[in-house]
Amino acid sequence: MYLLIVYDVDVNRVNKVNKFLKMYLHWRQNSVFEGEVSISQFKKLKSGLKDITNEDKDSILIYNLKDRKNFKLEVIGIEKNPIELIL
Repeated sequence: MYLLIVYDVDVNRVNKVNKFLKMYLHWRQNSVFEGEVSISQFKKLKSGLKDITNEDKDSILIYNLKDRKNFKLEVIGIEKNPIELIL
């Protein structure tokens, strides 16, 4: 599955969330990550995020896509961190 994750968390947890998500996904820009994960990685990712964040104060949006081929990305302005496909 291909994930797009957008988060808005308390400043005290931003670095923890960022560091945690880098273990699974590609950083795209501030508070945005994306990438391919397995089902078991997805479960670990969600569990880890729940451990780090405060569900009463933080917001994390997880867009679960079938794969990268089923969406089109359009960038207006600078693409801060393009994803290179490595085969």
